[in-house]
Amino acid sequence: MRRSLLTVLTACLAFGSSLAFAQIKPNKDQILFYTADWKGERFPDGRPKVADNLLTRALDVSIEDVWDFLRGQGYVNQFEAGWQALHADKPFAGRALTAQFMPRRPDMAAAVAAEGRAEGRVSGTNSWVINELKMGDTMVCDGYGKVVEGTLIGSNLGSGIAAHTHSGFIFDAGIRDAEENREIAGLNGFYRGYDPSAWAQMQLTGINVPVRIGRAVVLPGDLVLAKQDGVIFIPAVLAAQAIGKAEFTNLQDAFNFELNRAGTNGAEFEGGWTAQKFAAFTKWIDAHPDKLKMTRAEFDELVAQAQRPRPTGGGRRNQ
Repeated sequence: MRRSLLTVLTACLAFGSSLAFAQIKPNKDQILFYTADWKGERFPDGRPKVADNLLTRALDVSIEDVWDFLRGQGYVNQFEAGWQALHADKPFAGRALTAQFMPRRPDMAAAVAAEGRAEGRVSGTNSWVINELKMGDTMVCDGYGKVVEGTLIGSNLGSGIAAHTHSGFIFDAGIRDAEENREIAGLNGFYRGYDPSAWAQMQLTGINVPVRIGRAVVLPGDLVLAKQDGVIFIPAVLAAQAIGKAEFTNLQDAFNFELNRAGTNGAEFEGGWTAQKFAAFTKWIDAHPDKLKMTRAEFDELVAQAQRPRPTGGGRRNQ
C-alpha cells in the first residue's frame, strides 16, 4: 500500500512539474519577475499593457530623442538598425510580444512538439506565436539573423499578423512573399532580408521571453517604435516618460527653429536655454496650445525640470 501511494505521488509530482515548467510559454510569475517595476495594467499573460495613446503619440517623436532619454536612465542597449521593411516610410508602434527561435535539434524539436500537442496547438510553431498576439502588439522574433530558410512568415501568416494586431513585426530573420505582404492592409514589418525559400531547420524555443535583437535587449511588453532608420525598444515602465520627454524636445526644437528662421536667436542656433528663453517658450505654447499632446501640467513640470541644475558629465541632445 505504501509503495502504491509513493508511485501515485511520484506520478502526480511529475505531471505537476510538466505543467509548472512548460518551456515554450513562461508562466505569469516569470514575466512579473522581469517587469517588476511596472505597476500599471497587464495582460492576462502578465505582460505590461502600455496605454493605447502612447502607441499613437510615439509615432510623432524621433528615435534620437527617445534614445537620449533612455541613455540617461542607463538603458544603452535598446536600438537596432540595418533593416529591410515592407513600408519603410510608414512608422509603426506596438507592445512587444517576443519569441525566440534556434537552429533545429531533433530531440529539442520533439519535446516542443509534444508540449504543443498537450496544449492543443496546431500548425507550425511560428503560427503559435501569431496566435498569441493581441490588438496593438508587435511580434518581435529573435531568428538569429537567418534569412535563407529563415523566412518566419509568408503572406498567409502575414495576413494572420495583420488580423491579430493591426500593427506589425520585427524579425531578426527573413520573410518570403514580400510582394504579397506589402499588399496586406494593416501590416508592416522590419526584417533582415527576403528569400523565396520556405522556413526550415528552425525551432521555437520561447514565447514571451527576453530576447536579443541585434544589439538590443527586448522584454515582453516593451513599447516598440519602428521608423525608417531603425527600431527602438522602450521599457514599459519608462514609456510614458520617454514619449513625454521626446515630445517636449520636439516642442523645444520647433520653437528654436522658428527663432532661427526669424533671425532672433543670435548665434545660439541649438541652445541658449536661459530662464528668459524658457519664459518665451512658455508664452509660445500659450499661443499654440494645439501643439501639446501631453497635459499642460506635464509640460509645466518638464519646463521646471529643464531649468534645474544638471549633474556634471551629463548632457542632452538639443540639435
